[in-house]
Amino acid sequence: MLYNEFKGLQLPALGMGCMRLPGDGYAKPRIEEIETEQMIDYCMQNGVNYFDTAWGYHSGNSEPLIGRLLQKYPRGSFYLASKFPGYDLSNLGKAEEIFEKQLEKCRVDYFDFYLFHNVCELNIDGYLDDEKYGDFSYLLKQKQNGRIHFLGCSVHGDIHVLKRFLEAYGEHMDFCQIQLNYLDWEFQDAKAKVELLKKYNIPVWVMEPLRGGKLANIDKKYADRLHALRPNESMPAWGFRFLQSIPEVKVVLSGMSSLAQLKENINIMSAHKTLTETEWNELQAIANDMASANALPCTGCRYCVDHCPMELNIPWIIDMFNEIKLTTGVVPVIRMRSLPSDKQPSACLQCKACEAVCPQQIKIADMMQTFAEKLN
Repeated sequence: MLYNEFKGLQLPALGMGCMRLPGDGYAKPRIEEIETEQMIDYCMQNGVNYFDTAWGYHSGNSEPLIGRLLQKYPRGSFYLASKFPGYDLSNLGKAEEIFEKQLEKCRVDYFDFYLFHNVCELNIDGYLDDEKYGDFSYLLKQKQNGRIHFLGCSVHGDIHVLKRFLEAYGEHMDFCQIQLNYLDWEFQDAKAKVELLKKYNIPVWVMEPLRGGKLANIDKKYADRLHALRPNESMPAWGFRFLQSIPEVKVVLSGMSSLAQLKENINIMSAHKTLTETEWNELQAIANDMASANALPCTGCRYCVDHCPMELNIPWIIDMFNEIKLTTGVVPVIRMRSLPSDKQPSACLQCKACEAVCPQQIKIADMMQTFAEKLN
């Protein structure tokens, strides 16, 4: 296993994400305990000693299971990360209650890494209102008391959300976890997030390196183009090699759902094989093709906004619509909930004034109707 230096520690380049454990699926409570234990044991035997769980993973069952299975190992032999679930606005102001319960569930006295979970448009105002909720002050105090060794954040919001969070708390953030893969480098503007974090001297932790498995099984026409460059490289490996080519990346978290996936990823991340310029450009060309094949071609000109009687933020809604078309996750839905009811897709009057001025001739009214149905 490869390792990266972080504040005097040697962290494994690959960490085990505990959101997609073997079982019925990441949002479901049932977890296959025997295979999960085999995976954790295999991790520990092969140098992967970073485990990333959270309050809501597997309907709350990830934390207690991971905590119990790690009991066989000395506390100093592994790194455990969890998160404050501010993605649920009802949890704001409950940092102390939740943090204490998490320590109990995970059977530890401290967390090596602890994060503000899913900083996005929905919760950014609450996260930043420390006077009202006090969550930041409480967690910073736990860091000072040694119950959190490193404090960070995971971010699914856009670059403007990340900027606001860092302007307020950046000096206290030891690391930041972002959705980063070769598809989202431009599609979700992950490149800009990496550059912003670099300005704050905050290292990058990666989530969704294979976009929930999407990049492990790409269309044959794209796979053939990559095989022509590296005949012996697997599709998952291309995703990890891309990340190895970004110096700011310290830890790549993969939500592996089987022992076979784990073994494959450990094998990949035991060798450092960064991309050449030609390979990087080809991967980005493929990513652009993948995105354009599935996404509505909005350029963000905002002519539609100027002509919308409801003043809907149509380009942003299209961005979220495109994101949902390319992912199976719930994050775009959470972000959409940040909009008031009169700014949701369901508020569209179907007047088509926007379509009359759209240079790309996008069927915006149809998109709004489809999106509203999906969200409901």
